[in-house]
Order: sequence, then C-alpha cells, then structure tokens
Amino acid sequence: MVSYRFVQFHPTALADEGLPSKPTKKRENAFLITEAVRGDGGILYNSSMERFMPFYDERAELAPRDVVARSIDDQLKKRNEKYVLLDISYKPREKVLSHFPNIAAECLRYGLDITKQPIPVVPAAHYMCGGVRAGLHGETNVKGLYVAGEVACTGLHGANRLASNSLLEALVFARRAVQPSIDHKNKSSIYPGSPDQWPRPTVALSLGGDELDKITWKTRETRKELQSVMWNYVGIVRSTTRLQAAEVRIWELEAEWEEYLFEHGWKPTMVTLEACEMRNLFCCAKVVISSALSRTESRGLHYTIDFPHLEESKRLPTIIFPCSSMNSTWSSTQLHKQPVQERVQKRQLNTGTCAPAEGRSGKAVE
Repeated sequence: MVSYRFVQFHPTALADEGLPSKPTKKRENAFLITEAVRGDGGILYNSSMERFMPFYDERAELAPRDVVARSIDDQLKKRNEKYVLLDISYKPREKVLSHFPNIAAECLRYGLDITKQPIPVVPAAHYMCGGVRAGLHGETNVKGLYVAGEVACTGLHGANRLASNSLLEALVFARRAVQPSIDHKNKSSIYPGSPDQWPRPTVALSLGGDELDKITWKTRETRKELQSVMWNYVGIVRSTTRLQAAEVRIWELEAEWEEYLFEHGWKPTMVTLEACEMRNLFCCAKVVISSALSRTESRGLHYTIDFPHLEESKRLPTIIFPCSSMNSTWSSTQLHKQPVQERVQKRQLNTGTCAPAEGRSGKAVE
C-alpha cells in the first residue's frame, strides 16, 4: 500500500448550513460545486464579503485545489465559521444557467438563486490518490490480485490530483487488467471444490432482531465518530500531535466497537454490510495516519504545520507492508513492523500501528 497520506479535499462542496432552506435529511454524499465555477470567474468571499484568495496565492481562485482548500480551511478556523461564499451572480443570468444548470437547480431546491446570491461552500473529502500499488496492468504483489480505480495507486496522480487522470485510472488501467486477470484465472489450480482455507462467513440474522438492531445502531454511531476524528485531526491541515491523538482515539474506538459486538453475541465469522464497511474504514483510517506520521515534509495533498516545506530528498513513496496478525484486532489486520527510523519504531511499539518504509521498492511513485 502506497502513499495513503495523499487524500484530496474538494474545496467547494455545497454547505447546507448556509442555504435559506435546510435539507430535511443529512446528505450521504456531498454535492460538489464544480471547479468550473471558479474557472468561469467565480469569486470566493468570507461572510463579511471580503475576497480572501489573493492573500494566499497570486493565482487567487484559479490556484490548485489543495491551495484553495487550505485557504478556505484557514478562513473558517480563523473566523470560527462553517462556510465561505462562492459568487458567480455578477455574470449574465443566461450564461450562468446554461453553464451550470445542475448546480442552479440543486440550489434552487433550497431557496437559493445562484444568479442573484452567492453559494455557501465548504471543503469535503473527495479522492484517495494513494492505494494498493499497481503495475502497468493492474497487477499487485499478491499473485492473482488486480486493482483499478480509486483503490489503486498507479502513480498517475502523484502527490496531487487532476480530475481527468481518474479516467485513466478507472478506464485505461481497468481495461489493461482484464486479460491478465482472465489468463491467471484460467491457469489457476483453484476451483470451487477446493478445501476451504478460511471459515465461511455467516449471516448475522441468527442473533435475533433486537441484538442485530443494537449492533447496527452501535456501528453507525461508531462510524460517525470515526469520521469526526478523521475530519478534525487528519484533515486538510495536519500536525504530528493531532495525528498521534487521532491514532490513539481510533484504536480505542475500534476496541470499544468490537467489545460491544461480542458482548451482544457477535461471532468472528459474522458479516453485515455495516460491519464490513466499518472494518474497512478502521483499516483505511489507520493506514492514512501511519503514512502521514512517517513523513517529515509537506507535499501536495499532505500538509503538516510541523514540516511545512517540501524537501526534494524525500521524493520517495511511503510503502506499507501487510503482515502478521501481531497485536491485531478482530476487525482489521495489522501490518508488520519494518526496520525504519527509531521514532516510527517507538511509536509502533507504543500503539501497535503499521510501520511504513520509504522507497523500499526503489522507484518513486509520487
């Protein structure tokens, strides 16, 4: 797994708190206000209608996504506010409606006319540039495992992301992976009648409705807290202290969740959609934090106030190796300790987190 610290935040998602009429239900996914609005002349203001982007970057609203997202984040923190304003209303009405019909329609649902009023926006987690390291045909270091799309780290994005590169990652690499994966399947000696190597998963319905409802409720509450920890401590602007605090809290949260499940009759082989997603979220969260803590520089989407500058000597991938189940929890397989810096080793011994290795496979992917 490579470069998980590079998590892109879209700078301008629709901020429901700033709409004249609030949605009755919280959105499952953010509604993104395309960068084309800024490209077409949209201007960012704080709540006092002060334009702020020129103070952060000479390119102003046309700066890269990571710069705009950090600038908005800084404004929100300094002013203790929940959103900023993106204004395109000074443009001709017909042009705005013809260029951005979906945005106009979504905002109008909640009483906001973007041809007359600015759009409330806030950054939102958007895309993972790191992932499972993939070769030119989607192959990985696990024989028979091929990856494509956001789960893969192909090197196309580097430390940042251009939206069009996702087409390459999702379509070109997926197409390339098809034939090798078919060839591997045809040559494989594994067939449906092979002896089971792992216990078969079981549906959790045997717990009964009440217990299953309690587990589902606990899982959803745990998911909300995990998301809150990641947003507040592992977000757009990071620090070593806050990353370490997040690491500790996530280990505690995972242990609390597991304990609750097993107290209510859960078995290790049981599966539900919510539980499987929760396990994956814990795993990804810990890998992101471990990857971020291993670096003593800022690069692209990874910005830390403790090491704010880019260092060319560190233009190497952070590689994390899967491994033994030492110090593992039920919900996520932990990663093997590798010989790295004393600081990282000491942190691993204290917390049980995975150990990154810098540039261990030679060629840099950033």
